[in-house]
Amino acid sequence: MRADRLVSLVLLLRRHGQLSATALARELEVSTRTVLRDIEALSAAGVPVYAERGRHGGFALLPGFQTELTGLNHDEALALLVAGSRRGAQVFGLGSALASAMLKVVDALPESYRQTAAGAAERLLIDPETDLLSRRAVEEELPDAVVVEVRRAVFAGHRLRIHYEAHEKAPEWRTVDPIGLVTVREQGYLLAQRSGEDRTYRLSRILAAEELDEPARRADRVDLDRAWQERGTRFRAGDDQVAVLLRVRPARREELVGTALAVLAEETEDGWQRMEVTFQDSRHAEWAVWRLSVGAEVLEPQWLRAALRERAMAVAARYGDGTGE
Repeated sequence: MRADRLVSLVLLLRRHGQLSATALARELEVSTRTVLRDIEALSAAGVPVYAERGRHGGFALLPGFQTELTGLNHDEALALLVAGSRRGAQVFGLGSALASAMLKVVDALPESYRQTAAGAAERLLIDPETDLLSRRAVEEELPDAVVVEVRRAVFAGHRLRIHYEAHEKAPEWRTVDPIGLVTVREQGYLLAQRSGEDRTYRLSRILAAEELDEPARRADRVDLDRAWQERGTRFRAGDDQVAVLLRVRPARREELVGTALAVLAEETEDGWQRMEVTFQDSRHAEWAVWRLSVGAEVLEPQWLRAALRERAMAVAARYGDGTGE
């Protein structure tokens, strides 16, 4: 909306002091022509914005044009700024709104808090895009139109029609009763009911969405944390689940736990961790243990030991003579 953009423009000038039309256009994701029209609108409304001519010129506000947000102490302001640095809002299509809100918070802070809180926030990094091994976080492609429609139906309590592409299946339309939205490790999920049964949908697999003009059949209140845990328990108890008994080096334990569905038993034995864990299926089990290399050894089942041995022999054969053929 233009009103929100005008407020953001004023706050950008308040924060940076002076910005060119090009810089403002980049920050606001509009054209320079739109910025110039907005500047004229602000001037007509009495906002003291003026132009500095010349090579290093731009637009600025007269000194002293500001508002203050009272009642926030330094740590509260810092908490808001740190929260604004998280990327979870991107999953639900709220990234631009969050950025605008954080800009307003910074600008409205009392002068005594503004610089110290913003400076402290710069020294905290939350959920970077890569880890120490330069492995990038998985980012999902989420069309804005789809996310906005889903979010609108969730908040309004309306039924939702989605064109959903389940794993290894052709896309199909289905009507659901949305309950809530969950983000886990930068992946978004829609919790819903379909024909009275609990369903969980990956947002990245929703190809199109349409909010319907009829109320959703759902409870008035919801405990999303509990609902998510219950669905996770049912998922881990799937029919194809595989139990594996193995021993793992302590240094690789967390890596194993991070990929397994559940840990059923564990004890320390001769410097190793002897563990019984479950995986989603046989392919999941083979992939997860193979990643640990010699840092783990499968004790049971025998078919998994055989599968890993065959894989290791194939790799050894590939590199054994040095020809790569």
